[in-house]
Amino acid sequence: MRRVPLFLTAILTLCLCSCGTSKRLVVNVDQQRIALYDKDEFLASYPVSTSKFGLGDRPGSYKTPLGTMKIAEKFGGGARSGAVFKSRQATGEVLPPNAPGRDPIVTRILWLKGTQMHNRHAHQRYIYIHGTPEERHIGKPASYGCIRMRSRDIIDLYRRVPKGATVTVVRG
Repeated sequence: MRRVPLFLTAILTLCLCSCGTSKRLVVNVDQQRIALYDKDEFLASYPVSTSKFGLGDRPGSYKTPLGTMKIAEKFGGGARSGAVFKSRQATGEVLPPNAPGRDPIVTRILWLKGTQMHNRHAHQRYIYIHGTPEERHIGKPASYGCIRMRSRDIIDLYRRVPKGATVTVVRG
């Protein structure tokens, strides 16, 4: 049996890890929209809400990081629309859209991990794409760093993108 050289194994592993999914997301901050692609084919677009504090990755800044990230983890598959999450665990509470006085993470969570130096803190900052009960603010910057979506939209997006999918946040 022939042995495969170590460098070829490393290249194959890198290719399999980086090419594992053809799905990708592009968040356009100027338009407050997220677009879903399969390779170069446009599949869908949804309105979002990025940070009201602007763009950046500094810990404690409450800004939305720019650049290329990956979906590191997914939480909430099968949870009810409006299900409240605390520390990525469903609490049992369910909120309707635009419930007054509260702004928890709801419905689904896609936890992002930065892949570039300028967004390397995204994972430790708990930067998510997630549902929000504050749906009246979708379409304008209103978050504390995360990318917020309507519950019905995050449910649809969650089922369409796998862990490992690329997410690129751009100004415009």
